[in-house]
Amino acid sequence: MLPGLFACAAMAEQTASATWEEFERVGLRAGTIRKVERFPEARNPAYKVWVDFGPFGIRQSSAQITALYSPEELIGRQVICATGLGSKRVAGFKSEILITGFARADGAIVLSRPDRTVPDGSALC
Repeated sequence: MLPGLFACAAMAEQTASATWEEFERVGLRAGTIRKVERFPEARNPAYKVWVDFGPFGIRQSSAQITALYSPEELIGRQVICATGLGSKRVAGFKSEILITGFARADGAIVLSRPDRTVPDGSALC
């Protein structure tokens, strides 16, 4: 697995399939990035990111997306996030969602996002 890519655990070979109920419990939703801060306390280069899910509110995440994106260009961008994974502490910061993306060969993450604007909070179906 590429260094620093805990988000790419799905690349590892799986020994068992998830059930449909497990997939539904996780949930993938579109949201708009409203705020981004640099996160120097994180072990790997990361940002603190706040994503607006409309009726579901704003959730925060630690995201290792610094290689390809500046904080300024992320504001207003819609992304696809896993919302039902529970929270995780990253260097004292509560990360509530997983912003999804694809790992390039060099380890940089390319964000996954809708190709057209959808309402914030829309579920992937």
